[in-house]
Amino acid sequence: MWRALLCGEGYGHRKQWIEDRLELLAGCFAVSVCGFAVMDNQLHVLVRLDPDQAAKLSYEEVVRRWVKAYSPKTLQGEEIEINQACIDHQRQDEKKVAAMRERLASLRWFMKALKEPLARLANKEDDCRGTFWESRYKSIAILDDEALLATCAYVDLNPVAAGIAAAPETSRHTSVRQRVQLAKAKGQLDDLKAAGRGSVAASQTANDLELDHWLCPLEDRRRWGTDREGMMESFSLGSYLLLVDYTSRLCRSGKARVGKEVSSILERIGSSAEIWSQRIQKMFASGSRLNGTFFAGTRERLRQLAVARGVQHLDNLAGCHAS
Repeated sequence: MWRALLCGEGYGHRKQWIEDRLELLAGCFAVSVCGFAVMDNQLHVLVRLDPDQAAKLSYEEVVRRWVKAYSPKTLQGEEIEINQACIDHQRQDEKKVAAMRERLASLRWFMKALKEPLARLANKEDDCRGTFWESRYKSIAILDDEALLATCAYVDLNPVAAGIAAAPETSRHTSVRQRVQLAKAKGQLDDLKAAGRGSVAASQTANDLELDHWLCPLEDRRRWGTDREGMMESFSLGSYLLLVDYTSRLCRSGKARVGKEVSSILERIGSSAEIWSQRIQKMFASGSRLNGTFFAGTRERLRQLAVARGVQHLDNLAGCHAS
């Protein structure tokens, strides 16, 4: 957005517009929303592109998803009611359906579908015309699990780092708050906390908590028979909440006590308290302008991609430790 508080004081309701739009688009595009944070003057979104999902959609489902994201309008700008006859007519056009399918798997079109309607709403409210968003968007490719968790924590903890919220679970308009609120609504918050501390029984109780939520589940449980893909295999939401709580203390004071549970989590992703602290502090020190095109936790992962692309060097977001 512009470098103005266009979702700040007096305009906080616009943050809910953005959150609601993200939820709608997550059900339309073959793009999984893994994390988000809506701030007064910036928006962070962590997504995964799922082109294989788009390829499996029937012609009818492609059309239904597309018109849900982009409601057709009359020349006067009024929305046209979608009925089965309209769906049937559009799905006969194979070329048009192919274009829709390609767009449903595109990050560019996802961002376009997110930004344009919100800009129109804001301009209508302000009774003005012109650009609402400062620029197109900046995207960074996440290459491994450590980088994925660091990015997710960075996104979720933006309000804490900015002093807007005291704790992750009170950070409104963030994915971490959505996940905590879901656990509370299902009466499973204590199970998640116990699972994060290593309780097998609690983990089994809470393992399917996020399967029907619009956000991408933290844990990928397909090898246990679930159909929906998650972010990481064998990494529970309870573990993530423990890691985020620890990281939030780094954001506030620059230091935090490392308990055995957190040490175990960091070891699992090939990191350590020192490496994690340095990386998180470097990310927040850069402000809202994260530099780099790729983000990997180890040099080896960067080397692999550089070789595959036939280049000598790739810019890394926040540095990396030796593999």
